[in-house]
Order: sequence, then C-alpha cells, then structure tokens
Amino acid sequence: MKIAVLLGGSSPERLVSIASGRGVINALRELGHDVVAIDPSLGPDQISETELLSQAVGATPPSKDFLSRLSPSNYLAAVESKLFNDVDLAFIILHGKWGEDGIVQSLLELRAIPYTGSGVMASAIAMDKVMSKKLFVHHGTPTAEWFDYRVNSRTRPDSIRQEIAKLGYPSVVKPNDQGSSVAISIVNNERELDTALDEAEKFSDVVLVEKFIKGAELTVGILGDQPLPVIEIRPHGGFYDYHHKYTKGMTDYIVPAPIDKSVALKLQEVSLKTFSSLGCRTFGRVDFRIGSDGTPYCLEVNTIPGMTETSLVPKAAAAAGITFKDLIGKIVELSVEGN
Repeated sequence: MKIAVLLGGSSPERLVSIASGRGVINALRELGHDVVAIDPSLGPDQISETELLSQAVGATPPSKDFLSRLSPSNYLAAVESKLFNDVDLAFIILHGKWGEDGIVQSLLELRAIPYTGSGVMASAIAMDKVMSKKLFVHHGTPTAEWFDYRVNSRTRPDSIRQEIAKLGYPSVVKPNDQGSSVAISIVNNERELDTALDEAEKFSDVVLVEKFIKGAELTVGILGDQPLPVIEIRPHGGFYDYHHKYTKGMTDYIVPAPIDKSVALKLQEVSLKTFSSLGCRTFGRVDFRIGSDGTPYCLEVNTIPGMTETSLVPKAAAAAGITFKDLIGKIVELSVEGN
C-alpha cells in the first residue's frame, strides 16, 4: 500500500509532529508499505526526507515568527498537487492547528483520499476545548468549571478578574485550540494573571480559564473500540508542560497506573464514552485529573496523540502487549476498514 505520512505543519507542535512522523515512517516501512513523507505546510515543493526528519524537538516550541513563514495556503496547494497521486492512505500525524482540527481532513476528503484518525467534525470539536467541554457536560462527563473569552487586540474584558475570582486560585489558563501544553499556565494569584493571559493570547483567538484540579494526572489511550491501560503522569517539579513532555527524564510515566482496579475500569469506561460522544474514531487519548473526591475530571480528547519515544499511547499499547509496529499497523487496518 502506498501511504503518505503527513507531518510537520505550521502549528507550534511542528517539531513534535516530525518526531512522531519519524517513528511512524519507520514502522510503516517495516510493515512493508511504500511510504512518502509530506509536510503540507511546505506546499508542492518539498525538501528531502532526510532534511525534514533531522529537525529535532527542543525544550520550547518553534517561535511564532518562524511559524508565520509557513503559509496555511500551502496545505491546499500540497494536497491538490501530484504529491498525492496514487496515494492509498494518508497517515496524519500533524499535531495542532491545520492538522488535528479537521482542516487537512477536509482537503483529503475533497480528493477522496482515505486518512487515519477521526473525521472532519470530530477533529474540529475535539480541537476546540470550549466546545468539547460543552459536550462533556451534555453527555454527563465531569469536567473542571471554566469560562472563556474571545481575544480582542485592543481591550481585554474587565469581567475576567471577577470570573476567575469565582473559580478561585489556582486556575489554569490555556489557548483554546493548541496541544502539547503550548502556552498553558497555572495561575496562583492575581499578580500572575496578566502574564498568563498574554501568553495564551499569542496562540489563539479564544482563551480558556478553568479551575485547577489538584490531584493525579491520568490518561487513557483508545485503539478502535478498546481502551488501553491507564497511565499516571508525574512531572518532576512544576506541571506537565511542553518542557516536561518532550525532555527525557523530566516526567515519570507509571503504567498501569497505581490505582484501584475499579477506578481504572471506571476511567476506561468514561474515556471510551467520551471519545465516542465527540464522534472520534480509530485511535486517540483522553486526559483526566482525579479530584479530591475521587471524581475523574476530563481535561480533553486528543485525536492525533503523539507517537514519539516519550508519547503516551505507545507506552499504554506496550503495557497491553502491543508493539509500536503493531500499533501503527492496527491504526492503518482500522482506518482502511472505516473509510
């Protein structure tokens, strides 16, 4: 089968995507597929695979200035070009905006090219944290209290301080449509608020502020209609931000999580229900924090989780006896069946 691996992109998660793509490409070739690497943010004129894959994840995401040079219009030019001639399947491993939000999925559908992961609508909803939380509430999935506001370049709503006072400190400030903990801050008092809001506003037109849930951070991978073993995430100091996610040794991952079996089963049940309620398919990951009362509060659903050596879904699959190569093969199999 000829498979185009879509990686890179123009979001702050660009380098994470390239790291994920590197592993996916190797696994697909081991499985005997004809693989071509495509960075749609470069348009029809691609650089060599060696040059593309040599870009490594650093402690911080690429600068906004660098990303501004990668035009979103290139995605359209790339997908409609001869790069996709004779492609049987697109394996999307683009993280963040323009890859995980339904945009590239829409372009591929216009060319009738099957692709991995969730469809257009589910991808768009899951990427929109505010919309996801509204659906969590609708379907009875507990989630942290929140408010959100639309960014205006001239003024910031006066009501923010009143709203955050209702939530109480600490609170979490994050861009509405980014992943990999890009520009997320935990705000402990009013003095820290403006800096956190400034950072989040750089990356999204909508900022989400939610109540911080003090407790264990847990995640459940989904493969097809099966939840994988629960993982507990323990960052060394601070919280699970971009630096902790992509720096070796900065975070401990305990799998299976050291929790009661009944709690693990409940988390898996809630994860699968939440994943399905957003219309997601094939594979993904659902993130939680456990409250002091034992309630699992859903943070978000990831429709294209990372596939790097420190990524969570491969770790959970390994705990279930599924090798990385077999995980990638199963994603391909499920995607072909679902298209």
